[in-house]
Amino acid sequence: MTERAVEELVVGVLGGTGPQGRGLAVRLAAAGQRILLGSRDADRAAEVAVEVAARASTAAGGVETSVQGGSNVDVAGAADLVIVAVPFAGHAATLAELAAPLAGKIVVDCVVPMGFDELGAYVLDVEEGSVTQQAAALLPDSHVVGAFHHLSAVLLEDLSRPTLDGDVMVVGDVREATDTVQALAGRLPGMRGIYAGRLRNARQVEALTINLVSCNRRYKVHAGIRITDV
Repeated sequence: MTERAVEELVVGVLGGTGPQGRGLAVRLAAAGQRILLGSRDADRAAEVAVEVAARASTAAGGVETSVQGGSNVDVAGAADLVIVAVPFAGHAATLAELAAPLAGKIVVDCVVPMGFDELGAYVLDVEEGSVTQQAAALLPDSHVVGAFHHLSAVLLEDLSRPTLDGDVMVVGDVREATDTVQALAGRLPGMRGIYAGRLRNARQVEALTINLVSCNRRYKVHAGIRITDV
């Protein structure tokens, strides 16, 4: 990927019709980012894109925003940087078909391997070590970064709260890629992107989401992460 200012990048969101993907899309669009929403159902993606664009425009004070929808494969090919926000159950199958259109691009994975039982949320085992590492194995020609795991979909979509409170932990092996994703995270109002180590550290970052879910259930909140002394 050629070096460009982060605000110039076209950001694709795979799984953009789901809560997390839709929430990230509407916040980034409101900040002025050009967004492509991807889904297995291109027509559904187009419908959601219209809704997201309207909500983002309202949040931005009536400024026109750029949000378009399409199939995952079309979005993967057209975007400069892609965020993966699909359900974990379909993660591997989705990315296995997108290695070619995602080659040479930054791919940001925010998928969490989470299950639920009578005791609450728990971490699912991933053969590669983490979901982000699974993405890296499936996309050997992409620059895979882990980020955006700890952001509440509810708060992302609640545009009555113009400022978010928290940080985005960013893990990856390529400095240029992690720097870009940190800058993208910084476009979310009130947020910072904080480097949190190499790609091999993604497992701990993903798993921490389960602790936040447990906090949310106990205290009836939408907990996030704030890194101190940085």
